[in-house]
Amino acid sequence: MGTESENNGALKEGFLVKRGHVVQNWKVRWFVLKSDRLLYYKYEGGKRDSCHRGTIPLSGCKITCPYLEYENRPLVMKLQTSTSEEHFLEACTREERDEWAAAIGKVVQKLQPDDVQTPSQSQIKGSTSLQLHNVNLSQVVDSMYDVHTGIRLCSHVEQGSSYTNCFSGSAVVDWLVFNKLALTRVEAVTLASALLDEASLRPIGIRSTDALRNAALGEQFLDDSTVLYCFSQSFQKRGSVKAEKSRSAVELSGKVVKRGYLLKQGHKVKNWKVRLFVLRAEPTFLHYYDPSKDDITPVGSISLRGCLVSALNDNGIPSGVKGKVQGNLFKIITQADTHYYIQAPTHEERMEWIQSIRQLT
Repeated sequence: MGTESENNGALKEGFLVKRGHVVQNWKVRWFVLKSDRLLYYKYEGGKRDSCHRGTIPLSGCKITCPYLEYENRPLVMKLQTSTSEEHFLEACTREERDEWAAAIGKVVQKLQPDDVQTPSQSQIKGSTSLQLHNVNLSQVVDSMYDVHTGIRLCSHVEQGSSYTNCFSGSAVVDWLVFNKLALTRVEAVTLASALLDEASLRPIGIRSTDALRNAALGEQFLDDSTVLYCFSQSFQKRGSVKAEKSRSAVELSGKVVKRGYLLKQGHKVKNWKVRLFVLRAEPTFLHYYDPSKDDITPVGSISLRGCLVSALNDNGIPSGVKGKVQGNLFKIITQADTHYYIQAPTHEERMEWIQSIRQLT
């Protein structure tokens, strides 16, 4: 077990969702990256434990990012230690996942003995480019269709329209990298662009016009989690893409502006829990999800129309707040006069969330 002072010299820190070793459930933990290991802590009642719960040694560690074996968790990476112990960690966004993987990868590389050679970027690019010349595009599409190992078809809602049997640009790139059809995201974009050129895939949804304009200009497939694609009509083997209005989905149909892990105080039982918050515009809502479950069904929502949002003083415990909190608090008061108390992990994140909410209200 470590102490609070271990936080000194942290290269990166933040919330990730970790799969348990014994009971294989998913729990939010606070991770701290050090020069040779990754520590994780539990948050109890709005405050980080002073002792860490576990250590992942990084010398000789192998990173798999993305790791797509968990169907409802597309933002997972896998760390395999030198003793073959596996750790599965999930981030709140693709960018955050890739930042963690890159930061851990740098530590692993620095810990390697001098006589272990790592391939240079030019070597990687060269070998991948060779592979791309030999890729059979129809085989790639067939693999994407595979019921067990193919790309996961999802439903997405945009501005009241529901699109089924589709996938985001980022999901395609993740899938190509995970299945070793490309070594890097850049190479995966090149391969996906070839699938677009061959009309195996087509863009759909609100942002499809951006993607079509790119294609017309000879530009590339978009590695973007907000741009949707589907299999072209001639390839529709697994159902069709539908665009239908759904009143119940209107609340969730706004454009995602920001995602991240925050702590929220409960209304009835005044305990603090880590939640995945998703800020959406048009309509403006803040939804929160239980990270141990999924990000499909929110456990609650806050209508931000006409709301007030403000930072709370870190000196002492503000009125309405229970327990020993670490600070970085802010409060949202809705039009219906419901008060929500939220805690950000850092001062910077608190200000970013307040600014993002204020810009939409």
